[in-house]
Amino acid sequence: MHDTLTHSHTEHHLTSSLVLRDIVIGMSDGLTVPFALAAGLSGAVQNTGLIIIAGLAEIAAGSIAMGLGGYLAGKTEVDYYNSELKREYEEIEKVPQVEKQEVKDFFAGLGLSAETQEQAVAEVIKDKDRWADFMMKYELGLDKPDPKRARKSAFNIGMSYVVGGLIPLSPYFFVSSGIDGLKISTIITLICLFIFGYFKSKVTGVNAIAGALRVTIIGALAAGCAFGIARLIQG
Repeated sequence: MHDTLTHSHTEHHLTSSLVLRDIVIGMSDGLTVPFALAAGLSGAVQNTGLIIIAGLAEIAAGSIAMGLGGYLAGKTEVDYYNSELKREYEEIEKVPQVEKQEVKDFFAGLGLSAETQEQAVAEVIKDKDRWADFMMKYELGLDKPDPKRARKSAFNIGMSYVVGGLIPLSPYFFVSSGIDGLKISTIITLICLFIFGYFKSKVTGVNAIAGALRVTIIGALAAGCAFGIARLIQG
């Protein structure tokens, strides 16, 4: 009962971490890239309709690209795990004594007595599936990935990108001038970047204020460069 509860808690924690990582990836680019694009267009055109259309197109393309990247990363993780698991089964079949010794070495490293080591090893190698899972986790340090991880990651990253991208673009829906939209967008986006950077830093364990400022400055520089380049080209 206790082992079951502990296992469930660990899996829940792992899943939450992966979802959080996906959101961070999607929001980071979602807040920055469309903001820089809208800023650049604001420096070249005054028609907010054009800025909105271009911004929505970029959000659509960006979310698909980011989601696809998340899908491929998740699929690669699953494929790699399955490949290594297949190799472990082959080694258990071909060199069982070597694999058995590796299990024993693990328990020896925990400080167990020789008798307890033998008992633990005998228990693990009773079942080949359990034996292979044990080697994957404690020899290779690999936890079994969620087979649906790729699709979940694609959705989480893609939707986070859309949400992040709509924040800097939203002011342009309510103004008629590109510059006016940029002013409002800059204030809203920089505040959101600071808040996002703060919580991102809290989660990753770095200095929250320094992390928030770093994320905000990067977003501001990207938008400023895009705006300046657009002005130069227009001139």
